Amino acid sequence: MKPFSYSRAETVADAVAALVANPHAQVLAGGTNLVDLMKYEVIHPEAIIDINPLPMKTIEELPDGGLRIGALASNSAVAYDARVQAQFPLLASAILAGASPQLRNAASTGGNLLQKTRCCYFYDPSTPCNKRAPGSGCAAIGGLTRMHAILGASEKCIAVHPSDMCVALVALDATVEVEGPDGARDIAVCDFHRLPGDAPERDNTLARGELITGVRLERNHFAQHHSYLKVRDRLSYAFGVVSVAATIEIAGTQIADMRVALGGVAHKPWRDQLAEADFAGAPAEEATFQRVADRLLVKAKGQGDNDFKIPLVRKAIVRALRQAASGTPQSQTNKKIQ
Repeated sequence: MKPFSYSRAETVADAVAALVANPHAQVLAGGTNLVDLMKYEVIHPEAIIDINPLPMKTIEELPDGGLRIGALASNSAVAYDARVQAQFPLLASAILAGASPQLRNAASTGGNLLQKTRCCYFYDPSTPCNKRAPGSGCAAIGGLTRMHAILGASEKCIAVHPSDMCVALVALDATVEVEGPDGARDIAVCDFHRLPGDAPERDNTLARGELITGVRLERNHFAQHHSYLKVRDRLSYAFGVVSVAATIEIAGTQIADMRVALGGVAHKPWRDQLAEADFAGAPAEEATFQRVADRLLVKAKGQGDNDFKIPLVRKAIVRALRQAASGTPQSQTNKKIQ
């Protein structure tokens, strides 16, 4: 680990000013990803700005019935909040599907949004990686690709986004609140993360100096019909091979509204809103769910080792939609797939 300066921000303005002053500074919240990256010599920040003194740990009710989650609220605090469990159980389920209790106790909401890929080549400074060193190449292409992207990849990068929480936030149409040198702004979570394109080193659409201050969830009608299904190599702590966040609003026997977000398949949580809209009014039944899966994966392309992901995620989409429609969401206590 290389030397770095350390400071504690007492206000959001302090943190923003410090980020603007040094483009090689990093923000410290829970540190569950940042500290690993520094220990592995993947990143070398010149300055660490500790934002833990900032008043951003609360979960607040909004006038419209939604919730605002502070950027420093821990994953555990969010997952076990009674209001989150009642109004947005998909989010609670996704968080409980990820990491371990110890990590969830430390990890923050804002940090979860900013976590880096777990691509083994990104974590190995001895290998080329366009995310770590732009222009150096992508060792994953033609390498070990079992955990890599089947959607939205580019010639520069085939890494996937690792978060469970973010997959649920995308399905719930959450809004990310940020503060920067030009003031406050909102970013739809669907637009927050980026596909790799020609600049895979850019994970998100934050501008220089911007700091996440919270996440906003608007009231919805998905509390009864939802499921977060995560397929992994072992039932204990493990990153997902693929995951599905599914929500359905049912009118009679038909789909009134549906959201399906996928994890472990792309550089960002994957969602196709145009495809979802096409199934409004369709019967909430197995045949429809099969067509949804086919539509979402029409552009899927394996990299060899991960070709199995395409039929796997197809089955996971159908299973998650079936669970959501029947009102029997996947249990995150007994993680065996139902």
